[in-house]
Amino acid sequence: MRTDSSPGTLPAREHLPAATAGTPVLDVVIPVYNEEKDLQPCVLRLHDHLTRTFPYPFRITIADNASTDTTPDVAQLLETRIPQVRSFRLEQKGRGRALRTVWSASDAPILAYMDVDLSTDLNALLPLVAPLISGHSDLAIGSRLARSSRVVRGAKREFISRSYNLILRGSLQARFSDAQCGFKAIRRDVAQVLLPLVEDTGWFFDTEMLVLAERAGLRIHEVPVDWVDDPNSTVHIVRTATEDLKGVWRVGKALATGSLPLDRLTRPFGDDPRDREIMDVPKGLARQLVGFCFVGGLSTLFYLLLYSGFRQFSGSQVANALALLVSAIANTAANRRLTFGVRGSSGAVRHQAQGLVVFGIGLALTSGSLVALNAATSDPGHSTELAVLIAANLAATVLRFLLFRVWVFPERRESEDRPAPVTGSPAPASPTYPTGAPRGPLPQRGTAFPPHDTTHFRAGEAADGTGRDATMRLQPVRPHDTDPGDVR
Repeated sequence: MRTDSSPGTLPAREHLPAATAGTPVLDVVIPVYNEEKDLQPCVLRLHDHLTRTFPYPFRITIADNASTDTTPDVAQLLETRIPQVRSFRLEQKGRGRALRTVWSASDAPILAYMDVDLSTDLNALLPLVAPLISGHSDLAIGSRLARSSRVVRGAKREFISRSYNLILRGSLQARFSDAQCGFKAIRRDVAQVLLPLVEDTGWFFDTEMLVLAERAGLRIHEVPVDWVDDPNSTVHIVRTATEDLKGVWRVGKALATGSLPLDRLTRPFGDDPRDREIMDVPKGLARQLVGFCFVGGLSTLFYLLLYSGFRQFSGSQVANALALLVSAIANTAANRRLTFGVRGSSGAVRHQAQGLVVFGIGLALTSGSLVALNAATSDPGHSTELAVLIAANLAATVLRFLLFRVWVFPERRESEDRPAPVTGSPAPASPTYPTGAPRGPLPQRGTAFPPHDTTHFRAGEAADGTGRDATMRLQPVRPHDTDPGDVR
């Protein structure tokens, strides 16, 4: 039986060790496109803030999204002057593409990003990454819609933002409050497994990443932020909203059909080794009971409608049999998908056959109770018949749920939950930035870092200098790669 302690691809969350001074703990990515005026003030302000307040080594990475102005020159100048700054040039547009490429090539255990306008108050940065460093959470987001957030922006953007999040809640059952705030962080071990599942390369990248993480059961930490709208923002609202709605439809369809292998993102139960040894703990029993009751109610209404329709051209016994048969098939299909979370067509015919057997057992139980009642008394009262049928149907319902859970849709064994190994040659290790610094204890805040080797490489080029395509292993599960172009 699958349990909450069954392992997946991801290990248990652990506090990051404070003994690797050669590698920055935090890598903050700033995606930019034609930001020659704002880039330098942003980087200088961020660097000053991190130097004064962040107790671990850090790096600031400028991800240039194919800028056509002097943004690349400004980025290289900052890289030359500040040891903790790196520049990364991409020849294709798309904020999502920039984040996925840079995050996949980074060696820092905590990966973050923020918008170049620094609309979000930087005092929220340490609270953003602290739960990831401690091992408490997998992702962290800044929220402009939390009650304690303080936000200054126009009514139009406020309406669009809240409407978008309502759409996410209604269509994708998202529980996080703010999908598009440009202030997020993720653990590197999570990013390595999650990012290949994210298909979007534009502004919907954030939303898709968060929805998949939440559906997989990863922990998302929200930080209320102080946020001031940038009146000079170049984001094209209508085009961005259109692409976001297309992304909502695509992700919702993928989740409904079960085409996303979200079991790769499962975590063990707890971080204490004693917790990981818990066995035979039923998973999702309360949720399955609620789903079973909900499906049962809908099936009853469906049965009554079918019976009324069949009764127009057949007798009561024939109409009852046909209505029960069709509703039983629909009930099994609905419970298969909604109650027990079985996706795909594999085993569907067998499940339907077993469902009919379960239905037959329940029918025999209810019919047998009436036969027994008629044998006990020659003229039972109507109230007595109803009481016997209610009791028999309750017993049949309980029996049907148990048979569904144990026989028709049994919990998979732990070994079956583990993802199958990928065939072919193993993917090369993620390229890392050269640091050029010896390992030793963490430097104190304000301590100057030794100079680092600088490396420039184009989008899709490995950071190890071999010229291999470092993004090949980052192709999405679905083969097509949407590229809406510049959605700014």
